[in-house]
Amino acid sequence: MSSREALLLSSGNGPGECRQAVGHLLSWLGAKATQYGVELDVATRDATHGPASAVVILSGARAAELACAVEGTVLWRCQSELRPRHKRKNWFVQIFRLPAATDAVRIDPASVEMQAIRAGGPGGQHQNKTSSAIRARWTSADGQVYAVVVRDTRSQHQNRRLAMERLAALAAAEKAEADAARQDETWALHGQLQRGEPRWTFEGRQFKEVK
Repeated sequence: MSSREALLLSSGNGPGECRQAVGHLLSWLGAKATQYGVELDVATRDATHGPASAVVILSGARAAELACAVEGTVLWRCQSELRPRHKRKNWFVQIFRLPAATDAVRIDPASVEMQAIRAGGPGGQHQNKTSSAIRARWTSADGQVYAVVVRDTRSQHQNRRLAMERLAALAAAEKAEADAARQDETWALHGQLQRGEPRWTFEGRQFKEVK
């Protein structure tokens, strides 16, 4: 049975190196999603040197399992390429699980750009090879661009419906996080980054996972 989970990747208002870490972390999480057979949709809040934060929607039978596996503090050990003489080498970011959005986002289908593409990604050799996968792109009233790729079924019609659902879920999750941050700064997840014992550690500019 398919499920959906929302994550927040946050640099915790840290410096540019932390934003670089969020960018690396998105690539790593994409690879993890492929391993778990889970689809991943992303909306980023871009800043200098990388995303300040990113809202991620995981969709698939193992979405909750993956969300539970990756949640926590992340440490990136790396000499700063932005400030080569800087002594600090430890950069912390955080992966939070977001609560389910309570307010639905309504999207006019006519405002969504959809394109049929060949399927690829999770599924391997059993993946559908016809042009039934859908790439969908929608721009909200405030100018935020959301994009998803849906290849869940062999039906283009069903994938179009799922694309609308996932665009709405992505927009709703980001809106819920932003609303919470505005309403109560003490609740704002960006301020809750916990430095100390990390759940995940990576080293070097190649962002190599330390096991």
